[in-house]
Amino acid sequence: MKLVLTILGVLMVLVGCVWILQGINVLPGSFMTGQMQWAIYGAVVAVGGIIVVIWARRRPAA
Repeated sequence: MKLVLTILGVLMVLVGCVWILQGINVLPGSFMTGQMQWAIYGAVVAVGGIIVVIWARRRPAA
């Protein structure tokens, strides 16, 4: 379960970073490009992913 949560958290961070870059118009190519709300959504998802990773690493082994 620890591994699954860690992978999920890392994926959340990666997706969040892509959304941030698209939202601030650094990574073009989608409807999200240049839309600041996607940068905000991305930041929320990335922070959530960091929290999931930290929580997963602190859990005792099952």
